[in-house]
Amino acid sequence: MSKKVLVIEDHDEIRANLVEILEMARYTVIQAENGKLGVDLAISHTPDIILCDIMMPELDGYGVLYMLNRHEQTTGIPFIFLTAKAEHADLRKGMELGADDYLVKPFDDMELLNAIDIRLRKKALSDQSHHTKTEAFKVLVEKTDGLAEFNKIIEEKKSRDFKKNQVIYYEDDHGKGLYLVTQGKVKTIKLAKDGRELMTGIYIEGDYLGINSVLSDSAYADTATALEDSKICLIPLEQMETVLNLYPEVARKFIHLLSRDNRAKEDQLLELAYYSVRKKMAGTLLRLYGQVKADDNLINISREDLAAMACMATETVSRTLSDFKDEQLIERDGTKITLLNREGLLKMKN
Repeated sequence: MSKKVLVIEDHDEIRANLVEILEMARYTVIQAENGKLGVDLAISHTPDIILCDIMMPELDGYGVLYMLNRHEQTTGIPFIFLTAKAEHADLRKGMELGADDYLVKPFDDMELLNAIDIRLRKKALSDQSHHTKTEAFKVLVEKTDGLAEFNKIIEEKKSRDFKKNQVIYYEDDHGKGLYLVTQGKVKTIKLAKDGRELMTGIYIEGDYLGINSVLSDSAYADTATALEDSKICLIPLEQMETVLNLYPEVARKFIHLLSRDNRAKEDQLLELAYYSVRKKMAGTLLRLYGQVKADDNLINISREDLAAMACMATETVSRTLSDFKDEQLIERDGTKITLLNREGLLKMKN
């Protein structure tokens, strides 16, 4: 069966040329002359790969990719942007949204066909690997200890690379499974109606994301974004359900983690509601300090992220940190903050 390619391009001549080349290469081609129609066709036809122009009226290519990432059936489809320019900012924006590749116009027939072939082959290998491991897991899980088997599946899973500022999942997305941070650092945020961010958590190597969604079979409650280049392992929902149903000790582990996470969020809400600016900043720094290595007092976080976590204006963050520095509670160099007097911050917080 030939692979289905969805072409989203508002320029009639370019679109017709792409369709002709792809049909000559024996692909089944679906075409859309604008982004809105492209999203509808992607959802209804589930193509194997999508080619999408960036600059289009009404809904541009970035909007198309954003919308498709919010639908379970289209989120994993390889996505190649077609663009007449290759500015670094444009490339970065697309990659942060999860684009797989770029083709800069004008490109020749072989560039196009090679790019498609590479992405389809990578997707096929990934799908085959996932299927093989899933079937093996279903057989093994019936015979082994739950926690040991859960650790084994994590070890066998391949982590996906996420660039700094790339979104891992969006608030209200359908839960696809449990995410484990295997390298790097991730933040979760909720957006207020006025557009301000409230950071609900920072997760480091060994931390899990999406426990609430997995246990309650619901959408994700916040948006997760890589704070730095990170590696994230996804344990699919169907595998999690199998383990949780068969092994109570695994379910207890995640109920405990969820309970601990909820307690931390309750403490954070209490601070935001009743604490002074200085007490909120002291509490935020101490929470971050709890995630660094035992022999390292260094915290690395931007002023904007610190403001989102403490629910303050960035100017207030700067003033408060300057005060703490003058009082020799911390040392600060750009985004790097060193705690000099943890006991002093504890006393202030309490």
